Amino acid sequence: MATDHIRYDILARDALRGVLRRVLIDAAEHGLPGEHHFFITFVSTAEGVKLSPRLLAQYPEEMTVILQHQFWDLVVTEDRFEVGLSFNGIPERLVVPFNSIKSFFDPSVQFGLQFEPTDAAAETATAAETSAVAAASALAAPAAVPAEPSEEEPVKPGEGAEVVRLDRFRKK
Repeated sequence: MATDHIRYDILARDALRGVLRRVLIDAAEHGLPGEHHFFITFVSTAEGVKLSPRLLAQYPEEMTVILQHQFWDLVVTEDRFEVGLSFNGIPERLVVPFNSIKSFFDPSVQFGLQFEPTDAAAETATAAETSAVAAASALAAPAAVPAEPSEEEPVKPGEGAEVVRLDRFRKK
């Protein structure tokens, strides 16, 4: 097989991230039209991601946020977006680089994009997971970790933004 010196895979990935960026810019400037809303999943330990320690402890590997009704101060730059969301009534400011995003889904029109995290984001996540495992094994008493919701549990209505797993929406 011939070597791909042009790297079409990287060009395509960057072009699709450009679609995501453009959609978020439009949402920041004009709000979300009609029934559009976005599920965005990202690697929570990727370089450049900024979450509160509380959220990082709750979502140590990846996190999905929903931009629908209750978000504010959406700012989109060349390499990331920033947004204000409320989690259990507590306002938070998230910074999410585009290279940390794993998936984007707009259920109102069944449009989705899936990304492989860039090498830097994947390496950062792997290093953080290794550190977390080492730190956890060094503790005498394990810290309380919130249980993962089972797929059978109904989604509990919450105040503000709600983090959900996209696996619930995938066909099995």
